[in-house]
Amino acid sequence: MSFASLLDIELKKIRRSKIFMLLFVAVVILWLPAILNTNYSFETDAAIGIASEYNFLVQGFLALAWFMYPASMVVSTVLLKQLERTNKGMLKMLALPISSAKLCLTKFFILLLLAGLQLLLNFGVYYAGAALVSQRFAYNFLLPPLFVLKETGLLFLAAIPMLAFFWLLAVTIQTPIFSIGVGLASIVPSILMINTKYWLFYPMSYPFYLMTAEYCKLAANLGSAEMPLIPWLPIAIGITVSCLILACLRFGQAERNC
Repeated sequence: MSFASLLDIELKKIRRSKIFMLLFVAVVILWLPAILNTNYSFETDAAIGIASEYNFLVQGFLALAWFMYPASMVVSTVLLKQLERTNKGMLKMLALPISSAKLCLTKFFILLLLAGLQLLLNFGVYYAGAALVSQRFAYNFLLPPLFVLKETGLLFLAAIPMLAFFWLLAVTIQTPIFSIGVGLASIVPSILMINTKYWLFYPMSYPFYLMTAEYCKLAANLGSAEMPLIPWLPIAIGITVSCLILACLRFGQAERNC
């Protein structure tokens, strides 16, 4: 069976799940505080040295990158894995003449699609919210789409090692609640890790560090923060590949031992 055929089967499975609704609701909840409290941003923009429209965008993206996006992916990853537990679906898949590694990578690719989908939903909700506050305050909060797409794309790429780690957790830890708990617990230290030199080895800190660096570029009165491609890129690739190899080795192992 080809990778495209497997991908089509997995997409049909998640259409019946509640993952899409989860991703959309999380994004709406994220932007509600920014929309309701936009008036407070005018008071701090001058001190920070950033235009209000950029502050509105980056503050929302910071909240997304630190917790809402990783948390949504933790839950989505576990739900994606749990789809195969109904009616012994995993055992039926493993009985097919397909390598377990191929099945594992197909599901991880679905996770990447879900991650990209949530960022596209975030893109749309941002523009809806920016249009609303623009009308409310008679001030243009709408930024050029190419700029917002660039920030969205960078956030997606920076999150790939984190997604690989979450997928490894879901494959390795069989108890869903425990898997979600470990995943959510791993998110919290990211805000501390970005202030140390060890953030390079902690993939959950990558999205938040990236958005912090972008914020510093846009705000004249904030300190500088850079995300150097070297040594970050080789380390990020190494973490991603290592997590995926371990996930492929562990995929379906618990079901085979039953």
